[in-house]
Amino acid sequence: MLRVKVESAKGLPKKKVGHPDPIVSVIFKDEKQKTKSIDSELNPVWNEVLEFDLKGVALDYSAYIDVIVKDYETIGKNKFIGSTKIALKDLASGQMRSLPSKNVPLVNESGQGIGASIDLVIGYDPPANFAPNPNDSNEGDSTVDAGGGGGDETQPDGGQGGSAGGPSSHGQSVNLRQKIARSQNRHRLVNKPQDFQIRIRIIEARQLSGNNVKPVVKVSVCDQTHRTRIKRGNNPFFDEMFFYNVHVLPLDLFDNHISFRVYNSYSLRADSLMGEFKLDVGYVYDEPAHCVLRKWLLLNDPDDSSSGSKGYLKVSLFVVGAGDEPPEEKRDSNDDQDDIESNLLLPAGVTLRWATLSLKVFRAEDVPQMDDAFVQTMKEIFGGDENKKNLVDPFLEARFAGLKLCTKIIEKNANPEWNQVLNLQVKFPSMCERVKLTVFDWDRITGNDAIGTTYLNLSKIASSGGEIEEEHPESGEIPSYEANTGQSEVGFLPVFGPCYVNLYGSPREFSGLPDPYEDLNYGKGEGVADDILVVQKYQRRRKYSLCAVFHSASMIQEPGEPIQFEVSIGNYGNKLDTTCKPLASTTQYSCAVFDGNHYYYLPWADTKPVVVVLSFWEDISHRLDAVNIILYITHRLQSNLELFKTAILAKVSDDQLVEVWLKLLNQLIEDLESLMTPELEGRSNLTSLDFQIKKLRDSTLKTIKTGAKCMLEEAREIADTLPDLESWAEKLQQLADEPQNSMPDVIIWMLRGDKRVAYSRMPAHQFLYSTYSEQACGQHCGKTETVFLKYPMDKNKGLKVPVQIRVNIWLGLSAHEKKFNSFSEGTFSVFAELYENQAEVFGKWGTTGLVGRYKFSDVTGKLKLKQEHFMPQRGWEWEDDWFVDPEKALLTEADAGHTDFMDEVFQNETRFPGREWKEASEPFTDVNGEKSRNPGEFECPTGWTWEDEWSVDDNRAVDDQGWEYGVTIPPADQPKSWVSAEKVYHVHRRRRLFRPRKREAHPAAGPVQKRDQGDPEGWEFSSLIGWKFHRKERSSDTFRRRRWRRKMGPEDRLGASAIFQLEGALGVDTEDKDSKSDATKLFGANTPTVSCCFDKSHLYHLRVYVYQAQNLASMDKDSFSDPYAHVSFLHFSKTTEKLKATLNPTWDQTLIFSDVEIYGDPKNIAQCPPDVVLEFYDHDQVGKDELLGRSVCTPMVKLNASMDQTPRLLWYPIVQKGQKAGEALLAAELILKDKSGESDLPLLPSKRSENIYMVPQGIRPVVQLTAVEILVWGLRNMKSYQLASISSPSLVVECGGERVESVVIKNMKKCPNFPGSVLFLKVLLPKEEMYTPPIVLKVIDHRPFGRTPVVGQCTITSLEQFRCDPYVITAEGAMSNKMTLMASPSGHLAINMETRPLLETQFMYSMSSAVNKMASPTSHFLVEKQKCGPYLKKGYDMLQVFDCELEDVPEFKGLTDFCCTFKLLRGKNDNGDDDPSVVGEFKGSFKVYPLSDDPGVSPPPRQFRELPESRPQECLVRIYVVQAIDLQPKDNNGRCDPYIKISLGKNTIDDRDHYLPNTTTPVFGRMFETTISVYDYDMLTRDEKVGETVIDLEKPFLSRYNSYCGLPQTYCISGINKACPNPGPKTTATSLAFNGREYTLDEFENTKEIHEHLGPPRERLCLHVLRNRDWSPNTWRPGPSTAPSSPTSPRESSRCGWMFSRKASDPLDPPFDVTPRKPKKYFLRAVVWNTTDVTLDEASITGEHMSDIYVKGWMAGMEDEKQKTDVHYRSLDGDGNFNWRFIFEFEYLPAEQLWPRVEKIWDNDKFSLDDYLGTLEVDLRTCPVRGWWPCSIEQDGERVLGGKVEMTLEIVGEAEVDEKPAGKGRDDPNMNPKTGSLPMLLFLGILLYSLPNYIAMKLVKP
Repeated sequence: MLRVKVESAKGLPKKKVGHPDPIVSVIFKDEKQKTKSIDSELNPVWNEVLEFDLKGVALDYSAYIDVIVKDYETIGKNKFIGSTKIALKDLASGQMRSLPSKNVPLVNESGQGIGASIDLVIGYDPPANFAPNPNDSNEGDSTVDAGGGGGDETQPDGGQGGSAGGPSSHGQSVNLRQKIARSQNRHRLVNKPQDFQIRIRIIEARQLSGNNVKPVVKVSVCDQTHRTRIKRGNNPFFDEMFFYNVHVLPLDLFDNHISFRVYNSYSLRADSLMGEFKLDVGYVYDEPAHCVLRKWLLLNDPDDSSSGSKGYLKVSLFVVGAGDEPPEEKRDSNDDQDDIESNLLLPAGVTLRWATLSLKVFRAEDVPQMDDAFVQTMKEIFGGDENKKNLVDPFLEARFAGLKLCTKIIEKNANPEWNQVLNLQVKFPSMCERVKLTVFDWDRITGNDAIGTTYLNLSKIASSGGEIEEEHPESGEIPSYEANTGQSEVGFLPVFGPCYVNLYGSPREFSGLPDPYEDLNYGKGEGVADDILVVQKYQRRRKYSLCAVFHSASMIQEPGEPIQFEVSIGNYGNKLDTTCKPLASTTQYSCAVFDGNHYYYLPWADTKPVVVVLSFWEDISHRLDAVNIILYITHRLQSNLELFKTAILAKVSDDQLVEVWLKLLNQLIEDLESLMTPELEGRSNLTSLDFQIKKLRDSTLKTIKTGAKCMLEEAREIADTLPDLESWAEKLQQLADEPQNSMPDVIIWMLRGDKRVAYSRMPAHQFLYSTYSEQACGQHCGKTETVFLKYPMDKNKGLKVPVQIRVNIWLGLSAHEKKFNSFSEGTFSVFAELYENQAEVFGKWGTTGLVGRYKFSDVTGKLKLKQEHFMPQRGWEWEDDWFVDPEKALLTEADAGHTDFMDEVFQNETRFPGREWKEASEPFTDVNGEKSRNPGEFECPTGWTWEDEWSVDDNRAVDDQGWEYGVTIPPADQPKSWVSAEKVYHVHRRRRLFRPRKREAHPAAGPVQKRDQGDPEGWEFSSLIGWKFHRKERSSDTFRRRRWRRKMGPEDRLGASAIFQLEGALGVDTEDKDSKSDATKLFGANTPTVSCCFDKSHLYHLRVYVYQAQNLASMDKDSFSDPYAHVSFLHFSKTTEKLKATLNPTWDQTLIFSDVEIYGDPKNIAQCPPDVVLEFYDHDQVGKDELLGRSVCTPMVKLNASMDQTPRLLWYPIVQKGQKAGEALLAAELILKDKSGESDLPLLPSKRSENIYMVPQGIRPVVQLTAVEILVWGLRNMKSYQLASISSPSLVVECGGERVESVVIKNMKKCPNFPGSVLFLKVLLPKEEMYTPPIVLKVIDHRPFGRTPVVGQCTITSLEQFRCDPYVITAEGAMSNKMTLMASPSGHLAINMETRPLLETQFMYSMSSAVNKMASPTSHFLVEKQKCGPYLKKGYDMLQVFDCELEDVPEFKGLTDFCCTFKLLRGKNDNGDDDPSVVGEFKGSFKVYPLSDDPGVSPPPRQFRELPESRPQECLVRIYVVQAIDLQPKDNNGRCDPYIKISLGKNTIDDRDHYLPNTTTPVFGRMFETTISVYDYDMLTRDEKVGETVIDLEKPFLSRYNSYCGLPQTYCISGINKACPNPGPKTTATSLAFNGREYTLDEFENTKEIHEHLGPPRERLCLHVLRNRDWSPNTWRPGPSTAPSSPTSPRESSRCGWMFSRKASDPLDPPFDVTPRKPKKYFLRAVVWNTTDVTLDEASITGEHMSDIYVKGWMAGMEDEKQKTDVHYRSLDGDGNFNWRFIFEFEYLPAEQLWPRVEKIWDNDKFSLDDYLGTLEVDLRTCPVRGWWPCSIEQDGERVLGGKVEMTLEIVGEAEVDEKPAGKGRDDPNMNPKTGSLPMLLFLGILLYSLPNYIAMKLVKP
C-alpha cells in the first residue's frame, strides 16, 4: 500500500480577481486521486490521506508520483497552478517506510518556480515477500524534485545520475528494463568492423585535492590518449574537445573503457595522480542520442575506492556511428546552480550515502528595518498594527544542493526567535560546498525583501584528513613536508556551532526609494552593512571597546559637500540605527582642501578626529588568538619570501642567496617552535568544531616544521625550494581561515552630507587586543595603517579611489581597555557642541527669518538643541562653560591650497522683449545665479597679490562683448540655456568678469597657511542655508551661524581609556510637542565629539625616485600612451613630467617633498610609514586623461639623516581594475629633519632641466656602455591602418633613451624586407638585468602629405636571451659559410612545382626520440617501421620523422638562430576594447654586448656579418605531403574524402583530382609547397575545409638547421642513397683539419657496416665533419592541422617535409619519391575436391548421424564477395565430394608479405541457421599445392579433430589470367590446374564448428 498525506501548501499565486480554490491531484502510474478543494485560500491546509493499492507488487526503483495543484472551477475545466514530481527510490530500497517531503517547490508548465511550495508525507507498506537490493540505493538522485530542476530536466543530459562503472555497481531488477533496451539498441548494429568516432569534451573540474596544483586531464580510449592544457588551481576550467576515430567491431568497442585521469603536472613523482574515473563506451552508447551531456564525474583513488572523493570533473561524451548526427550541446540556464547530485556519475565501488544536514536556527538579533514609514502607513491602512520600531517580518531561507527550506515567519520583530530545526536530506560526498543562508523580510503587499546573505562553507567545517599529506623524500628530491599523523586523526564530518553568523547586505538608508545596492543583500558582491546574527544559542556576551583615530584623509578626487566618517561593528555605531545606544561613532564634518597639485584632503592639522564604539559580543578570543598567531607566522614567511624572490630575480651571488634562504627557514622554524596556538581547556563558548580545527592546525604546523627542517638539511638547489615555500605560505593562509568567526567586521563609511559614498570592510581580528601573547594581537592593533576606501558594488573595480585614510584602530574587551593607554598618542579631548543660527531680515540679524532651522541645532541644522538640556554621560562632568569656537575644518575658502586663483562674478542684465537692456534685480551673481558681490567689493586676501584688473571673458561661446543670451521661464530667475547670438525675444543676458591673483612666495612649511580669523564674534556666513560658509561677511550673505562648545572630563578615570565611558546622547529638546517624527532616527543622536590633539609635529623630507615603468596599457590608437604619474603622500602630491608615445617610459626623476608635517611619534612612523601612492595616467590633448593603473610604494624611513642606508629601486606592480597592468621601478625615503634644518640632508640630485631632478647616483642603476645590434630583416602580414594598406614602412628601435630608424621599404608588396639589414645602437644600459629597459619596436608607415602614423609596435622586455660575448664565434662559422652559399643576384620569387615519380625505397621512417608519451601518432610510425625490415637490416640512410613541428624540437631552438618573429600590436581598438590586436610580424634579431668606456680600445667585431641578400631570392621549394593523421570526418559515414590544396602568395595548386575516398588517415604521397589546406571532396555540394597548417618558409630557409644542403647520413655514389656531387674542403683521404681540430675516418665509421654503395673516403670524411657541426639531417615533420571552426585547437596532423635550392637552374638532386607503393592485382584459385571425417551433428529419420555439408569462403576484408560450393546432402560417414573452384581477385604488396584468407564448411539446415563445421590454416608460400589438411573444432575449451579437407591452391598474376583461363565453380573452362609459384605467405582457414547460432565475425575478427 502506498499512502500520500497531502498536508498543506504555501504561497500560492493570486488570481487576477480573488483567490484560487486549490485542489490537489496525485498520480501514481495510471491511477489518479484527488483531495477536496479549499475555498479562496493562498495557504490551504488539506491534511488528507490518499491511498494507492499496489496489489502485492513492490515499488520499482524508478517509481515516482506526480503532484498537481489546480484551481477548482464549478463550471468548466480546473485551471493549472503548479506541479512537482517526487521520486520514490528511497521507499523502494527499503531504507525508510515514510518519506517526509517538506517545502517542495511547485513549478509551472515550463519548469519555472512559481514561488509556492507544498508539504507531503509519503508512506509505504511493502509486500510480505519484499527483499530490497542494497546496491540500488547507491544511485545519485535527489529525493525531492526541488527547485523545479529534478529528474525531468536532467533527462536530456543522459538520464538519471548514477553509477557508470559497470555491472557491479548496478542492481538487477532495477536495470532489467535498461538492459533489454540496451540489447535492442546494440542489436541494430551489424556485427562487423565499423567506423565510430568518440568525442569527449572536458569542461571543468572542481574541488581537486592538494595545494598549489597544476592539473592536467588525460583521457584514454581504445589505446589512444589525449591530454588537456595545464591549468592552475583546484577549480580549473578547460573546455577542450577530443576526437577518437576507431574502426572495430561494435561489441569490442562497447567493452572498451573511457579512462579519465587527473594529474598534478607540478609534481613529477609517482603519486602525481590526483583522481581517476572509468566508464564503458557502451554505457555512453546506450544513453539517449548516444551521449552523456554535461555530467559530473566523481574522481576517486583507483587503488582505494573507499577513500572518498578526490574531486569532480564535468564532461560531455558522444559516441557517433556511421550516419549518426551528434546532438547539439546546450548549456542549461541553471547549469551553474547547486543541484549537482542529480547530475553526477559515480565510479564503481564509490557510493553516495544519504545524510541529513541538520541546521538548528535559534534566533536573530538586530534585524534592520526594510520598510520605510510610508509603507508602514500603508500597512496600517490595510489593518496592520502601528509599530514603528520593528518594521520587519523576518524568516530564514536555507539552500543546499538544489533544496530549499524556510523557517516560520515572525511578524514585526527585529529580534526573532525561531528555535527550529531545518533538515536537508542530501547525499555525501557532495559536490556542493556551501549552504546559503538568506534572511528575508516577508511582505504581503510587495515581494519579500532580502535583508542579508551568508554562506556556510562545508569544506571549512569538515575535513577528510587529506589536507595533511604524507610525502617521503626521494632521491634527488626535496620533500615538501612529512606528516606524523594519519588521516583518521584529523578528518571529521561537517559540524558547526552553535555560533553567531554575520550577515552583510546593502547600506541602510531607510528610504522609500529603490535600493541601488539590493544585490548585496543576496550575497552578490561584498556586503557593506553588518546587520544580523543568526544560528545562535543563548551564550554569554561581553563588552568590547573600539577606538579609531583618523590621522589623515587624502587623495579625494573632488571637493563636494563636507565629509564625515563613521565606524561601526555590527549595528553598533550606525548613526541611522536607533536600536543601539547613541555612540560617538562619527567624526566631525570637514570640507576638502586642494593640495596644490591634483587631489584634495581634509585639513585636520593637529586635531585628529576620534570615534568610539562600544559593542557586545560573545568572547571567541580562543579562536581569534589562534588566527592571529598563524597570520603572524604567515606574514613573516611572506615578507621573507618576497626578499628571496627578489634575490633570485636580481641574480645575487650564491652566498647572498643562501644567506637570505637560511634566514627564511630559520625564522620559520623558530616561529613554528615558539608560537603555539592557545589551549582550549577552560575557555567559554567551545564547540566540537573548535577541537577539530585545533587538531588540524597543530598537525599541519607540525608537518610544515618537519618539512622545513628536512629542507634545511637536504636541499641541493636553493632556487628549487621556492615552490614548496610558496605552498607552505598558501597552506598557512588557509589554516588562518576561521569558520566560526562571530565577531563582525569593522566597517568605515565615508559620508558626504547624509549620503554614504564609500566604505572599507576589515576583519575585526586585525585590530583585536589579546592578553595571550604579543603575536596573538591583531596585525594592525593600535597601529596606524593606510586604507583605501571603495565604492559599493564598484563596477570599475577600484579604478577610482574615493579617499585614502590613515587610521589607528584598537579593539579589545572592556576589561582590558586600560591597556589602550599604552597604544594611544596625543591628548584626547571631549566636547559637547551646538550651533547658534541667525538670518538677516531687513538688514538685521535675528531668528525671525530662519526657515526650516532652529535657533540652536546640531551641525546639520535639522536637530533642535538647547544648552540647558545637555547632560554629560555617566562618569563624565563639565570642565568649562560654553564658549564660541569656530570649526576651522568647515571654514575653507575656494582658493584654499591653490597657488593661482581666479575670482569671478557674472554681470546680469534684463529687458522686455525688444526693449533696451537694464541692470537686473540681482546685478551680480555666481555661475549658479546666486547673489554675489560687486567686483569692486572684492578684496585681495592676505598673502595674495592681484595679477591683473577685472576683465571680460570672451574666450567662450559669447558675442564680441562677452554676453550670452537666454529666455527666463518663470518661476526660474535665470535661463536654463544660453546662446551667443542676440534675438529679439531674449530677455536675459550675462557676461563673466574675472580677475586672477597669485599667492605670495613663502617657505613651503605647514600644510595650511594661517589666515585671518574672520568675524571677532565667531560667526561664519553664507548666502543661503547650506554647507558653504566663509569667515568674513559679504553683502550677499543672508545666513550666519557660530559654534558653541563645552569641554567634558572624566570623573574618576585617567588616561585615554576614559573615552570608552562615552555612551548615550547628550540631550535634545524634548519640549517640541508638535514633532511627530523621531528626529534622532533620521539624523542621528546628539553625541559628543572626541578629538586627539598633538602638541607638536615633526618635519620630514621625502624623496620619491621614479625611474621607469614597463608594459603599460596602450590607451591611444597609435598603439602607445603618453604616460605621467601623480605621486601622493599624505596631503601632498606632485606630478612627473609627461612623456610622449611610449609604453615603457623612463622618467629618471626625483620628486622632492621638502617639509612634510606629520604628527605622532617618529618611532611609530618608522614602524608603519605612510604609503607613497602613484597613479599613472595617459595624457590626452582632447578629453579627460585616462587612468593607466595605480602602484603603492612604502618608503624607507630614516630617523637620522646620517644613517648609512640607501633605498633600492624595486619593481612594484601597477594595478588597474584588480588586474596587473604593468610595473614601475620605484624607491622612496622619508628622512626626519632635525631642528637645525637641512644641514644633514642628502645633497640634491643633479637637474636634467628646470625643476626636474634626476635619480641620484647610488640609487640609479649602474650602467655600462652597451652595443645593440639589430638585424632588421623584414615585415610580414601587416594589416591595414585606417583603411589603407601598409605600403612604405620603416622601423624605429628605441632602447634606453636612444633611437635609430631603418631605411624605408619602398614597396611592401614587391619586397617586404628592409634594404639595409643591420642597425647599430650605442646605449647606456644597466648592468643588472632586472633594471634593463625594454627594446621598443615601432613600425611607421610613410604616407602622402608627410603623415607618418605608427601602425604597430612591439615591446621586448627581456634582453637576456640576446646577450652574447662578441669575441666568441657561435656555431664555428656556420652562419658565414651558409651565407656564402646563399649569395646570389637579385630577382623575384620563382617556385617550380615538381611531381615526377622517383625511387620508392627512399621513403623510409625511423622513430623519433622526442615522441610524446601522451600523443597518439606513435602507432602510425610503428606500423610503417614494420614494413621496412630488409631496408633497415642493410644499414641504409633513414629519414627522421618528428612528431611535432621543427620549431618545437628543442635541439633546433625554434629555428630562430638567424632571426626571430615578433608580433606587432596596435593599441585600443575602434570599439573601445582595451585588448591590443596583432597587426603584423617583424622578422629580425638582436645582439647585445658590452663596449669599453675607453675610446682607445678597438670595438669588438660585429655579430651580424656576411648576411644573405635581403632582396627576393629565386628559389625552388619542394613540399612533400606524405600523409595526414586523424582528420575530422565531414561526411555522414564518419569519414571524409580528403585532397590537398596548396597556396603560396598568388600561386595556388588544387589537387582535387587526386582525392582519396572514405578515409580519415590518408596517405597522399604528393610533393607540393606551403600553406597546406586539407579539403573534403563533395561531388554535389561545396567542398568543406577539413583543416589547414601554415609553414613559415623563411625560418628553415634562413636557419643553419635547415636541410637545404641535404646532409645525408652516408656518402653514396650509387644505390638508393646516391648523393649529389658537392665540393668539399681540401683534405687527404684519411684525415681532415677543420676549425682547429683534426678528424679521421675511423672516428665515424669504426662500428658501421661498409657496403658497396659508399663513395671515396675523402667525401665521406667531409660529410661526417659537416654532420658534426649541428646542421640538421634530412627531416620530416608533422604540422598541426587546425579546424577552421576552432582556430586554436589542433585536431589532427599532417606529415610533410621540404627541401630548398637557391635557384631553379642550379643542379639539384632528384626529389625523393614519396608516392605510396601501389599493390599489384592477383587471382587466387582454390579448388575444393573432397571432405572426409567431418563431424556429424544431426540425426536422420532413422536416427543415424548425418550432415548436409557445403563450403563457404572469402578473403579477409572482402566479406561481401563470399563464395560457396553446392551442398553434399545426407553424408552419413562425413565424406563429401565437391570438385568446386573458388576464384578471388585481390591486390597485394610484395613488401607486406601477408594476406589472410578464410574458408568455412557449413552444415546446411533448411529450417534453422546453418552450423559451422571446422577451421584450418595453411602456409601457401609453396603454391601451387594440393593435399589433405586436418580441421579442428573446439569442444569444452580444447581443440579436437573435426574433419579433413582436400584442396588445390594456386595464385595467378594479372598478366597470366587471359593466357590461362579458369571458370568459377564447375563452369567452363575447367583447366589450367598449374601455375608458377609466388614468394608470398597466405593463410587458409577452414571452419568446421558445429555451434548453432554462433556468430562468424566474432570468431574470425577480420
